[in-house]
Amino acid sequence: MAKPRLHLDADVSDANLEKELLKRGHDVMRTPNEWAASDADDETQLLGAAKRGRTILTFNARHFMLLAKKYQKHAGILLSKQVGLSRIFKALDRFFNESSTEEMEDQVRWLSDWEKRDD
Repeated sequence: MAKPRLHLDADVSDANLEKELLKRGHDVMRTPNEWAASDADDETQLLGAAKRGRTILTFNARHFMLLAKKYQKHAGILLSKQVGLSRIFKALDRFFNESSTEEMEDQVRWLSDWEKRDD
């Protein structure tokens, strides 16, 4: 199974987060880029990520839940609450290590599913 490829949408886009994930060997990119300007709307970002086989990570749950109903074919939508970058980084690291591209296809999931739980 192929490891996930991720796109950080404009709401999540953070150069330091991208840099740290890349250092860990994860396939990640962010808005802005050559196909999505810094002010690209959510639809443009979702469709661009989907076209490139990338799951998109966003804080904008409400808009992306609506877009998921409109565009049911995509490479995955990963929703997150606005929490600290260290918490996001840890959950994303687990996401990359425990998930596959195939598992995320057409799925809408919460990043918190990959947070370590103390049982």
